[in-house]
Amino acid sequence: MKKIGFLSFGHWSPSVHSQTRSAADFLHQSIDLAVAAEELGVDGAYFRVHHFAQQAGSPFPLLSAIGARTSKIEIGTGVIDMRYENPLYMAENAGAADLISGGRLQLGISRGSPEQVIDGWRYFGYSPAEGETEADMARRHTQEFLEALTGEGFAKPNPRPMFSNPPGLLRVEPHSEGLRERIWWGSSSNATAVWAGKLGMNLQSSTLKDDETGEPLHVQQRKQIEAYREAYKAAGHAHEPRVSVSRSIFALTNDMDRVYFGGDRNSRDQVGMIDEKTRAIFGRSYAAEPDVLVKELKEDEAVRTADTLLLTIPNQLGVDYNAHVLESILTHVAPELGWR
Repeated sequence: MKKIGFLSFGHWSPSVHSQTRSAADFLHQSIDLAVAAEELGVDGAYFRVHHFAQQAGSPFPLLSAIGARTSKIEIGTGVIDMRYENPLYMAENAGAADLISGGRLQLGISRGSPEQVIDGWRYFGYSPAEGETEADMARRHTQEFLEALTGEGFAKPNPRPMFSNPPGLLRVEPHSEGLRERIWWGSSSNATAVWAGKLGMNLQSSTLKDDETGEPLHVQQRKQIEAYREAYKAAGHAHEPRVSVSRSIFALTNDMDRVYFGGDRNSRDQVGMIDEKTRAIFGRSYAAEPDVLVKELKEDEAVRTADTLLLTIPNQLGVDYNAHVLESILTHVAPELGWR
């Protein structure tokens, strides 16, 4: 059995070929798709976060709205760039969104990927401390955020407050019990996966990873997952960790599917540079008739190893078509693989 969710990159474009032409379109359609996905039996609705782009830059209003309209589906991100975040304000927003949803928040966070502008986090008021890199700053923000989520008091109360305080040091509010165990780290390397395991976070591995061995993406991800689980176990954490991998998977069941994705039948992993220093491997798309998909996915070592699969969706094709994409996987592929 696997949990199956969708991952939306939240693009919008004024193009006549897009059904998502504005930020308002994206937000309302995302809520509608999450409702439809829950009705289909999908386990999770996840959203990518990018700043300075026509994508989902502020996830918590959207997550809260989905939480208020649904009752079962997990709601999450994949991922929030921690270079841009105030850890305490983020803990307040996350606590509120989790309480609205009844404890269904699954927050994916990370150092982030190359952005639309140079050092965009500086415009948000953040800069690395002396001797830090921007990646160090993201990990520092992460550890401060995780600490705030424990619910332990740390702030000295005013002796003459406007409202009465509970005894002792104060914490940020609202606090949502259990949210700390539902934080995921989006890792592109084996080293950061091990770091996440030591800190007791869950693991998200995407369709892109640092190319550390030259092997196919699914093999490198399987080894990354194994290293993460070993580090998690060695750290002695109490709860069972979760691991997700993202994949672009399209079951070709009608003429429209074949028009949109038939050209991806022979897709392969690709290798490229995401910046001047980092060689990365980009995962293939899976697009085929359901029986072929079943055979291909049986060979994907990372999908077999993970407990959660996030299906990347073409959100600009509209709610109805994306619901069809999800339903096709749940109906024609997942049962044959023992995921349902």
